[in-house]
Amino acid sequence: MFLHKKETYLEYRCMKNYLFPAHYDLVTPDGYLTQIKRLSPHLLEVELEIQNISPAFVGFHLDKEHLFFNLKSTLAQLGLNGTLQELEIEKTNHRAKLRVHLHPYGKIAIALLDYLQEGAYIGKLFAADPERKVHNPDYLLRMFGRTDRRGSPLLSLGGPKGRDELLLEKIEGRTVAFLQLQEGVLSYDQEAICGLLPTIKRALTDPQLRLRTLIQLDQLWAPLEKRTVNEGKILLVRTAPLHIRTVFGKVVDKLLPMGVSHTAANVLEPDTAASGDVYELYGHSAEELEVIPVEFYTLEPYREHVFFSDRDQLQSSLENPQVLFQAFKSAPEPLTHRASTFVVKGHQLINLEPADWIARKTYKSEFPGLFYPAQQSLLVQRYIEQQTDYPFLKAIEEGLITSQGILLCRYFPSPLMKRLLLSDLVQRCLKGIYFQFPSLAYGNFFSHEDRSMLLDLAKFGIPVYWVDETSNQVLQYVPKPGKDAGMFVPEALVETFVKSTAFGIYGSHLLYSDVEEQLTALLRGIIEMRSEFTHPLLNPDTPIALVTGGGPGLMEIGNRAAKRVGVLSCANIVDFRTNNTLNLQEQKQNIYVEAKMTYRLDRLVERQSEFNLDFPIILTGGYGTDFEQSLEEVRRKVGSIPPTPILLFGDPDYWRKKITSRFECNLASKSIAGSEWISNCFYCVQNASQGLKVYHQFFSHTLPIGPHHPSHKEGFVTVF
Repeated sequence: MFLHKKETYLEYRCMKNYLFPAHYDLVTPDGYLTQIKRLSPHLLEVELEIQNISPAFVGFHLDKEHLFFNLKSTLAQLGLNGTLQELEIEKTNHRAKLRVHLHPYGKIAIALLDYLQEGAYIGKLFAADPERKVHNPDYLLRMFGRTDRRGSPLLSLGGPKGRDELLLEKIEGRTVAFLQLQEGVLSYDQEAICGLLPTIKRALTDPQLRLRTLIQLDQLWAPLEKRTVNEGKILLVRTAPLHIRTVFGKVVDKLLPMGVSHTAANVLEPDTAASGDVYELYGHSAEELEVIPVEFYTLEPYREHVFFSDRDQLQSSLENPQVLFQAFKSAPEPLTHRASTFVVKGHQLINLEPADWIARKTYKSEFPGLFYPAQQSLLVQRYIEQQTDYPFLKAIEEGLITSQGILLCRYFPSPLMKRLLLSDLVQRCLKGIYFQFPSLAYGNFFSHEDRSMLLDLAKFGIPVYWVDETSNQVLQYVPKPGKDAGMFVPEALVETFVKSTAFGIYGSHLLYSDVEEQLTALLRGIIEMRSEFTHPLLNPDTPIALVTGGGPGLMEIGNRAAKRVGVLSCANIVDFRTNNTLNLQEQKQNIYVEAKMTYRLDRLVERQSEFNLDFPIILTGGYGTDFEQSLEEVRRKVGSIPPTPILLFGDPDYWRKKITSRFECNLASKSIAGSEWISNCFYCVQNASQGLKVYHQFFSHTLPIGPHHPSHKEGFVTVF
């Protein structure tokens, strides 16, 4: 396994889905001979032991009738066959013991019996799991023309045109391929192959050596020979090279002619470039062979090389928020532990269990900083390897996960995972990140680094979704075009958010005034006004969004009014809980927020700059509202946005006390020389009709606003 520490390995062994690099879950490693007994000149009884079987081996949970001994193809091509007589499989010890009869066909195989010795690796177990049979031919056909990360075809038969030559039929509920045989048969240079037997004897003691290529040097092609099976002899036939990377294949004996069987080397594995082109048959039949029938078994979902676009059930499941909420309920507790899983199939998502997750507590040491680069690098790497999403991302990089899928995380991934998340191989395989909480330490609030990574993930085409318990919705992160900021938005409203013109409410979280009726009327009037104009910010094709701070008081009133009239209700929510020294009332998110971004308190100013309002509306407020009003002044002065009207909602006397004295002081000190015009951007209104009058003039280009128009002595314009 790719995990490096013993304790980490043991912790991860609770997973039901393993990520072992050595073997697929339908096969074991090769077994070695522990005892050899000659029952007759032409029959050996041998005992094998298979060790270090993966805990994921499906055969541990199947009836023995579905377990088959698979002989090394090298031995089968030399004329040997094996029949399983007895099987003892031990899940606890991860091993199996087999008793097998070895039958030779032909002089070469008879001679080979004398070269078999204890310690020779001769075959493995294959688990023909009925639930893993390929039922639909389309599962295979869609693999044609596709390649793995190295450019090797996922499925081909004799080259690019093999799709037309691969005959697929659905027989008894499963897909069967009929591989057309080439004319002629294979035979051997008898003297040369017999001279190779001592080498084969030694090579069989090393399970890593591949001998099939070696014996092919002594194989002779007889193109005119008939493909008929004769008693006591092995028949070697050939098809076009079959490349399979996404399934196991197994020859179907019952579909061969009467009296003909394939040897126990009848499984085509997905980890070789040419998974099968030579087949070994024995028995007796006068009928000439034309095809080899092969059925197929799927790999572990992680290793199927399946594209996300092919997973119809997974995509439809992701459209149902309750499926995702239920999936996260399956994550192991406690909530103080991080938890992650990688999902590639709809059935897997719907049936997640605690054992499908990696869950653990992580520990973060103080990083020493750039003055100690070696120590910094070591501690960062250790922290990265603690993350529960690390094994999945690392498995993608190492080729252990080849199917495209989604990553489910209890907490949004650490920004330190950015290098892995944005790597080329992960970016191609990872089709979505779904998380439940933004932060283990800060709950629903993102850090500056989190938001930076969100933007990077969006740029690299990796969608991010918040399975948000507060709103009981699945929200997708969407950057606002032209801005280095974004929000989490309900999927159905993404296009609305992207195209929208942003109006916004600044006001106190302590006050609940009677302004809601006027705000509602104002928003309705703006919606109706869209049909009159072709202005870039107001026209029939541009939706409206309203942004607030997301808290109680006047912010809640604004969000409620937006929802009432059908305007996208947004919020930039800041975490005030960490400040225990000031008399600040905690601002909880109001229930009318649809789209949102969250901020920690140390990024209050950054949060304010990311409101990105086209048309601010300022209500009665305190220090925070004063700061927001000043920031809107500065944005227009420095030209970060063009001059657009800012509505000051309320009594003119209130705004004179707020604004006029400061404006007059700045005028007297000449500190705003050349920027006095900013005052013509502020419009004091007391009702919706006055506000709509300002907007109507602006969108019809008759509003005297901007640096080419006069300033106003009070610092704002009073609308009557």
